[in-house]
Amino acid sequence: MHAHRQLAALALLAGLGAAPAFAATDTQAPTPTRAELLAKSTAGEWRTPDPHNLLVMQLPTGRVLIELAPDFTPLHAANIRTLARQHYFDGLAIVRVQDNFVTQWGDPAGDDKSKRRSLGEAHDTLPPEYTRPIDPKLAWTPLPDGDVYAPEVGFSNGFPAARDPADGQTWLTHCYGMVGVGRDYGPETGNGSELYVVIGQAPRRLDRNLAIAGRVLEGMPLLSALPRGTGPMGFYDKAAQRTPIQSVRLASELPPAQRPAVQVLRTDSATFAALLDAQRHRHDAFYKVSSGKVGLCSVEVPVREAKPAH
Repeated sequence: MHAHRQLAALALLAGLGAAPAFAATDTQAPTPTRAELLAKSTAGEWRTPDPHNLLVMQLPTGRVLIELAPDFTPLHAANIRTLARQHYFDGLAIVRVQDNFVTQWGDPAGDDKSKRRSLGEAHDTLPPEYTRPIDPKLAWTPLPDGDVYAPEVGFSNGFPAARDPADGQTWLTHCYGMVGVGRDYGPETGNGSELYVVIGQAPRRLDRNLAIAGRVLEGMPLLSALPRGTGPMGFYDKAAQRTPIQSVRLASELPPAQRPAVQVLRTDSATFAALLDAQRHRHDAFYKVSSGKVGLCSVEVPVREAKPAH
């Protein structure tokens, strides 16, 4: 394949975020790029994650930031905070990487209770928390194009979510980068000591069958590009294949100077609405046909380094 064709293919795969701003070849004005829209955003359209809900996971290869979602899974968020304060995850490992599915971490001892690390003050079992009653006080940005798995989908406080007005329930969805709670067959067996992140096509069939505790804000390449496990379901056969977890801390427990300085675009902001519109109606010299639609899990909520105060 020639070099210019390779570049064109990469631009197509990258989508709105990385495609160059070509001039339109007809009378319709070209769609603004993601970078152009974000450059015009205002300071008030960005929020700083609560440091009590921000996990800082240190791997040998770098830092992963995870924002917990207590509005949807409050009991699991509280249990994970307890585990982090106890330094439960320190020295554990990434034990599973299944291609086009999930990366999972926890205690390598698995189901061997005689060797497993103590949960300390954390709960061993929790109610499922697969859905929550719709809270009208929570911001909700709906997507207009429908969904296969739920009557309504959209974004709530930065998280991709679904809901059913008929039964008044809402839930987080298994999109790329979402962090779920591993469990055994019993719905109450997930306690947050074993977590996974979606690294492939969105397995939405898992929605309402597992609790989703949050999403990765930074460091996805460190989790998605790991060697795939060769054992059943992508588990590593040998201990040497696992990636050790050096530490997991709540940002609130770090000295202020060491806390991650990140901001997330508010999903109820005008800039986010413009990003959605641009992705639905992409028009430039490369895109000859605009889809006019956008799927929930194809929308990336922007995250940036916090700008220093002047």
